[in-house]
Amino acid sequence: MIIGIPVYQKVDLLDVTAPHEVFKWAWPDAELRLLAASTDTPIEMRDGFRFLATHCFDDTKELDILWVPGGDPAALAPIMRGEKPRDLLNFLLRIGPGAGWVCSVCEGALLLAAAGLLDGYHATTHWAFIPCLKEFEKISVVEGFPRFHRDRNRLTGGGISSGLDESLHLVRLLRGDDAAREVQRTIQYYPEPPFPSDLKVPPSCPFAW
Repeated sequence: MIIGIPVYQKVDLLDVTAPHEVFKWAWPDAELRLLAASTDTPIEMRDGFRFLATHCFDDTKELDILWVPGGDPAALAPIMRGEKPRDLLNFLLRIGPGAGWVCSVCEGALLLAAAGLLDGYHATTHWAFIPCLKEFEKISVVEGFPRFHRDRNRLTGGGISSGLDESLHLVRLLRGDDAAREVQRTIQYYPEPPFPSDLKVPPSCPFAW
């Protein structure tokens, strides 16, 4: 089992670390790769947390699971436009079609969309960026604000914390109810948020690419 999470400058912390935590509990022997153009240049997350990638894009030829996180829209826009450097977009174009599962959380769906990996699929994203995803005519955006949505081997999630539910669901799909339940119990994930949802889709995409 090889799981790859491509990372980039200003990526979102929980989009990366939440599924990383879940996957390592579910598959202790899996090779979980944090992928970037270089393993020498620190990746600074949107909130300032810094870390190093474990593997380079060029070193990865195939993945069982591709998990694409979201990040700062200002960082996403040039990637989606295909501006140089194109390392991340080229990686998605190369590795995505052959990956066993293609997943995203938050605005990671927009990166998949830019690479054409959601063409012909139903998908979701962070509530604030639903209008952005709707600009891709070949993608059917699901109604409402689901925590995640599956269409064949495509699994897309809502905003940030949705990655916890989504990654647990992927464990359930691949390893069964008992394994997913054990991981959920281990990380004690039984959320009790203080407020109910009051989400509303904004009138337009909040950024341009």
